[in-house]
Amino acid sequence: MLTLKKTVIGYNRLSENSMKLLKTYFNFIFFKDINPKKNKLFLENLEVADGIIGMGFPGTSNMLNSAPNLKIISNIGTGYDNLDLIEMKKRKIMGTNTPNIPNNTTADFMFSLLLASARRITEMDRFVKAGKWLNTLEKDTFGIDVFNKKLGIIGMGEIGSLIAKRAYLGFNMEILYHNRTRNMDSEKKYEAKYHSLDTLLKESDFVCMMAPLTTKTRHMINKKHFQLMKNTAVFINGSRGETIIEDDLISALLNGEIMGAALDVYSNEPINGENPLLKMNNVITTPHTGASTAETISKMSNLATENIIKGLNGETPPNLLIP
Repeated sequence: MLTLKKTVIGYNRLSENSMKLLKTYFNFIFFKDINPKKNKLFLENLEVADGIIGMGFPGTSNMLNSAPNLKIISNIGTGYDNLDLIEMKKRKIMGTNTPNIPNNTTADFMFSLLLASARRITEMDRFVKAGKWLNTLEKDTFGIDVFNKKLGIIGMGEIGSLIAKRAYLGFNMEILYHNRTRNMDSEKKYEAKYHSLDTLLKESDFVCMMAPLTTKTRHMINKKHFQLMKNTAVFINGSRGETIIEDDLISALLNGEIMGAALDVYSNEPINGENPLLKMNNVITTPHTGASTAETISKMSNLATENIIKGLNGETPPNLLIP
């Protein structure tokens, strides 16, 4: 087997199978559970790295300055807002991602957040474990129905469409959506109705944020938008934390402008332990884990490995973001 003498740094979310393969092809160095910006040994090795593979490498100008030999960043994940593609193109650094693989897994998780928030499952779990279930439940412990309700989806891409499928076919929900372009397939299959953002927010019982993070969607949802929502509505975010103004969400929850929230993403990750969201019973918080099942992460890792092997062997990676 051909052995390449190039150096590849790997970190976080790599499967055992991927690491074995990378060791076969490269001088491979792996870092487990690190923050690439702060790990001194990682930064030292970055100076000689030809390739990087992992989840969420901060491909900014400053980091790229520390990697003069870099030829490819293989992102484990569908999103790639962590990569400055314009700067990478200037430096002739390839960028790749692992699209589509986590779509169903993420859609499952987002709909589970919807159900859990509606029926207050995490809150009721704590209620029982704290020994508070002493007699017949009172009204202040009740949840809300999901069947026949209105679901508003902001960002009707592949994952948004799969969430709509689960809601429409499984729970007879009315689907409202807002997207930069019409999704005619979802309109046909799930009777999804395209609306302006304001109308969607006013009418929906559940609002699911799935728009990718771009310059146009950064802080897309703010105080004004939360005030448009029903005071019985639940806001669910599975996109990126910076698609909303988090302080405005906190204010909306504290002021009773919306009923609750279920969040898998935050403005700063990992979330600060003093964040008010962590102290609210009507908020479900999960650690950016929408795509995190063993099967899905393994498949993403394998595809990312294929991307970097081909990229450093002079071939076109199957998921090249920039030529």
